[in-house]
Amino acid sequence: MAKNTGMGHRSGAITDRSEFKSNGTWFKRDTGTGRILNGSPKQHKGVRNET
Repeated sequence: MAKNTGMGHRSGAITDRSEFKSNGTWFKRDTGTGRILNGSPKQHKGVRNET
């Protein structure tokens, strides 16, 4: 399980999420349902990138 350290990074990986970039925005996706959760101009911490 991933935990926030309070120092700007996570300890561990978030295994049930992935992210992809579209038009300059990074979108986070739930890998179980395929549902898009949120978007951000920066990459999310501890989330793997989709190919």
